[in-house]
Amino acid sequence: MFASQHATFNHVWSSLLLEELHRLGVRDIALASGSRSAPLTMAAAAHPGFRRHLHFDERGLGFMALGLAKGSGRPVAVIMTSGTAVANLWPAVAEAQLTGVPLIILSADRPPELIDNGANQAIDQQGIFGRYPVYEQNLPSPTPTIPAAFVLSSVDQALAQQTLTPGPVHFNCMYPEPLYPGDEYLDFSDYLAPLGDWLHSGEPWSPWQQNAQICPRQPDWAALQGKRGVIVAGRIQDPAQAQVVAELAERLGWPLLADLQSQIRFDARNLIHMDLALQDSCFVAELARAEVLLQFGARLISKRLGQFIKQHPWQDYWLVEPQPARLDPDYRLRRRLVCEPAAFAATHKVSTRHLPWHRLAERQQSATRQIRSACDRFSELGVCHRLGSLIQGQLFVGNSMPARLMDMLGEAGKGPSRVMTNRGASGIDGLIASAYGFAQSSDQPTTLLIGDLSALHDLNSLALLGKSSRPLVVILLNNDGGSIFRMLPVPTGDRLLETYYCLPHGLHFEQAAAMFGLHYRAPTTLAEFEQAYGAALKNPPLEKKVTLIEIKVPSSEVAEDLKALGAAIRGL
Repeated sequence: MFASQHATFNHVWSSLLLEELHRLGVRDIALASGSRSAPLTMAAAAHPGFRRHLHFDERGLGFMALGLAKGSGRPVAVIMTSGTAVANLWPAVAEAQLTGVPLIILSADRPPELIDNGANQAIDQQGIFGRYPVYEQNLPSPTPTIPAAFVLSSVDQALAQQTLTPGPVHFNCMYPEPLYPGDEYLDFSDYLAPLGDWLHSGEPWSPWQQNAQICPRQPDWAALQGKRGVIVAGRIQDPAQAQVVAELAERLGWPLLADLQSQIRFDARNLIHMDLALQDSCFVAELARAEVLLQFGARLISKRLGQFIKQHPWQDYWLVEPQPARLDPDYRLRRRLVCEPAAFAATHKVSTRHLPWHRLAERQQSATRQIRSACDRFSELGVCHRLGSLIQGQLFVGNSMPARLMDMLGEAGKGPSRVMTNRGASGIDGLIASAYGFAQSSDQPTTLLIGDLSALHDLNSLALLGKSSRPLVVILLNNDGGSIFRMLPVPTGDRLLETYYCLPHGLHFEQAAAMFGLHYRAPTTLAEFEQAYGAALKNPPLEKKVTLIEIKVPSSEVAEDLKALGAAIRGL
């Protein structure tokens, strides 16, 4: 039953907001400390139905909530105080919108009379996230003249919009003083009485009814499946949905090209070394016999695959993706179907099993041999290749080189149970916090593969890792700066590449691990890496469930190794 006594009128509205969020399925709240947000914090602390996650850094807080929402599949609420604290959530809000992740931002704010007049910690927070929220409401200062049902129906409308268009919603909560309890709690029974049955029913005030997502059968499906087709699997967050894609490819006899984010990257039905094999003219010639493309999930990591898709003269190209966005950077799509893979498969049956029209697995073997040879020593390539066969539980992969290396390398096998990335905005900020949030959504161990600059960007969030209740392993590829720029056509004269792009820092992470109470290993051979990783997963040290494994390699090595591997695949 909803309580009738509260500290202040601010607390009544805060409790109404959070109670309605809970009734609509929210179970996790991420909080940073602050005074203006005290009514929201106190309401969250008092509610028995929430799991609460704390961080002192609002930028990390937003990314922690992002990872938790990605892992759990549920909306996650985020509470912070006013001023620049809100601005620090901007990168996580952008990533959430671009990848359709349901965050609910509850920002505390000064009331209108304290904006733009020199009041402390006051900035203009209305519209602070631009066009990125899928729903935004600047709530008025709490007052008895506005009915309680206004607060509840605002939450209902926001989450209904979020269901229709997944992404972040933003409530800006303008609280006047007092922000803290007085000597005694006040009775607000008269104000709450019009809510009637809601006070004790446990049901939302006015949930919006929406039809389940369906996919109408395409009339030319029979003609399409009779052609030489290719299935590309991009970002698919649910492993069960991904398996539907792999099974469809198998029945059609079409090659499966699965991205790291697809959950079927390590499936034996996938052309596991497709990215690097696209440098082999024999492989490309065989793939070029394809006539049509059926893609599930957008945002591919492989630039080589993206270029092939862009340049190939497809007779037809369909994209099946539940996020209602264009997701067609090359403007090649002929048909856009907004649904999950299972919804598509349910209405697009393949009655008889087709024989493969291609010999791509055979054409890929040359690249596979070269990859195994190049990865048979301690290096970034060697560690990422070996990790694919060792990994247990979940994998969170950072951006820049780690995502590309894991997408290129590895062998068919068990692989991780789930793979998660932040590949919407593809920033290198907030990755440690996102991985921690992702880890909290499962009882399985979690591995984070991250680069050195990304780790430095989110160093504060190492403080979160000490709270982990289950094994979490951070594999940190330290090549002393932005080595990915060595793969790009940056001029090398006058130390331009080193000074302005690679930005060598000369730092190592042993003392950072000690500062934040993490176990630390720095292997120098593949055998030592395998031993350190296995020990970190199975027998984490007492009171230290998180291990940081630092892979120290020369700055230019990964670029040189990839160039040499590419030349070997091309037969040069």
